[in-house]
Amino acid sequence: MTYRHLSAIFLATTMMAAPSMASAQSRTAAGDAAATIATLQAQITAMQEQLQTVQAQVAAQAAAAKTQGEAIAAVEAKAKDPIKVSWKGAPEISGEDGWKFKVRGRLMYDVATVSSPGGMVDPGLGFSNELRRGRLGVQGSIPGNIGYKAEIDFAGGSAEFTDALIEFGAGDFDITVGQHNNFQSLEELSSSLHTSFIERAAFTDAFGFERRVGASIEYGKGDVLVQAGVFTDNISDLDDENNSYSVDGRVVFMPKVGNTQVHVGGSAHYRDLGDNPSARYRQRPAVHSTDTRFIATPNLPVSSETNFGLEAAAIHGPFHIAAEGSWLKADLMTPGAASPTFFGGYVEAGYFLTGESRGYKGGKFDRVKVKNSFSKGGFGAVSLNARFDYLDLNDAGIVGGQQNAYQASLNWKPTDYVLFGLNYAHIEYDDAAIATPSGSRNYSVDMIGLRSQIDF
Repeated sequence: MTYRHLSAIFLATTMMAAPSMASAQSRTAAGDAAATIATLQAQITAMQEQLQTVQAQVAAQAAAAKTQGEAIAAVEAKAKDPIKVSWKGAPEISGEDGWKFKVRGRLMYDVATVSSPGGMVDPGLGFSNELRRGRLGVQGSIPGNIGYKAEIDFAGGSAEFTDALIEFGAGDFDITVGQHNNFQSLEELSSSLHTSFIERAAFTDAFGFERRVGASIEYGKGDVLVQAGVFTDNISDLDDENNSYSVDGRVVFMPKVGNTQVHVGGSAHYRDLGDNPSARYRQRPAVHSTDTRFIATPNLPVSSETNFGLEAAAIHGPFHIAAEGSWLKADLMTPGAASPTFFGGYVEAGYFLTGESRGYKGGKFDRVKVKNSFSKGGFGAVSLNARFDYLDLNDAGIVGGQQNAYQASLNWKPTDYVLFGLNYAHIEYDDAAIATPSGSRNYSVDMIGLRSQIDF
């Protein structure tokens, strides 16, 4: 068979097989496409499952984050006012619902010299010094408008309570139970931290004004203040079986007239001395570091005391004035003896050279706010004060003496809580309790004293 014949046969065979081969290829391609589609569907299904899983995880995380955020927000909201610490001479800690707590205290150290009249020899004259007050205590409040204060003075070599009280606030009324001041005098009620001189006016000590245990009520609204209370003995004398009691009342009118703070008041006091009907009225020479008393009555059989006081003051810018008068009638148990009435009073004026004003709050003098303290690079507050202090313990045959004291003070406060006070007093005595070597009881003495003071 020739080559031409073989070529024809191959071409014919190929033409006959082509349709079959095309059909097989079509079938193979269709199968591959179906497999590819199935694979893609499986992958899509797996991706959908993964997406659902991720969505569930995201939802769970979002819920957890929301819960955590709410918890953090609650903690932050609670943390906004759980405890606050402010500084008022010492840390004052405040909590929710009216909780407050503060440590308080004061240190006063005095040095002084008292002249010797007519060559008098007395161990209390000349140079003297003492820790006048060394107090430490706490004060604060608890929910329900209830306050408390407890303070102990260590200056006398032994611990004695000064204030030890609980207060209940009810609107315009305050009720106090415990040891606290009676309502007898502007000078006596003003803290020793805020007086113009080293010692208060002579009549406050001579007439025995002091803190006593009792219960009192105070009403204050607008310009009116009314105080009243019933008291027994000082807390240090409760075991002495004195069983004394007293009733005290005070009324104050304290309007602000333009830029002037006005103060007008009066007080009344009755005390039954109980089982110890004895009293002695006397006073030191304008400083406490000496025990010498040039003016003093003998011990008197006093069954009760009746006391009346008047008080007035005004503060206008850097200037202030104040005056008080106090009358004490001592009812004697001696048959046929007349009951003496003693009198004490003072007039004072002061001026701040550095522009401050004397503090005033709640019917008494309060803290002076220094304008340019050391902490601000300033010099502090400087004030000059002058006072005439009178005390008469002569009446109804009782001779305790008369005092005319002319006093001046220069006070420097470098900060609100520190004071240095230089005092001078020229005191003239008539019918003094101590005679000079020549027998004279009419003479004068001079006192110079310096106080260094800090409180917190």
